Amino acid sequence: MAAIAVIRHLAFENLGILENLFTRRGDTFFYIEAPAADFTDPRLQSADLLVILGAPIGAFDEARYPFLNAETACIRTRIEAGKPTLGICLGAQLIARILGAAVAPMGNKEIGFSPLALTEAGTASPLRHLAGTPVLHWHGDQFEIPPQAAHLAASAACPHQAFSVGTHILALQFHLEADPAKIEYWLVGHACELAAAGIDLQQLRDDAARHGQALQQAAEKTISEWLDQAR
Repeated sequence: MAAIAVIRHLAFENLGILENLFTRRGDTFFYIEAPAADFTDPRLQSADLLVILGAPIGAFDEARYPFLNAETACIRTRIEAGKPTLGICLGAQLIARILGAAVAPMGNKEIGFSPLALTEAGTASPLRHLAGTPVLHWHGDQFEIPPQAAHLAASAACPHQAFSVGTHILALQFHLEADPAKIEYWLVGHACELAAAGIDLQQLRDDAARHGQALQQAAEKTISEWLDQAR
């Protein structure tokens, strides 16, 4: 049984389908709410796994959101200690930044369901379970691959979708955790961004319903295998 600390930036961008997975595995998890968090909380370093979730802010936005300084320092401490760490979207970008890689705007938004193109390293990794299954993309920034990391996946719109370092760090630009059955929360919570980007909301709803079951099964296999390796 593992203790899992989860850094959350928005209430609806939570563990999603991973909550049920962790519960079935016998793991326990707790949320740390980033905007008001005490990042010196010892549980963040003692946890068997740290998960850093997404947010509609950038990895270099600490001038606008000062809590990112403490959050980045917390994540850096875990990484330097070699402790299992999973980053999703903003979380992945923060890991990339800590490892010395650039994070910058793409110049366009990638929002919607589409499949990944796995690299050779990705095909040999737990991400192989996602092959052929459209995943949810929702970002406007992208990370470069850190020099010490293995590049695992790309998409048609973004060449850098995932990387790993050893078996203890996994960084995912896409949202394999998002619960397709609760996509409406995302549509409401990101209404301004979606309108500005001209995204078809009904298409997102339809794709969530179409791909939800297969994506949930593939995501659970991916994370379960990675967790077994990371311990």
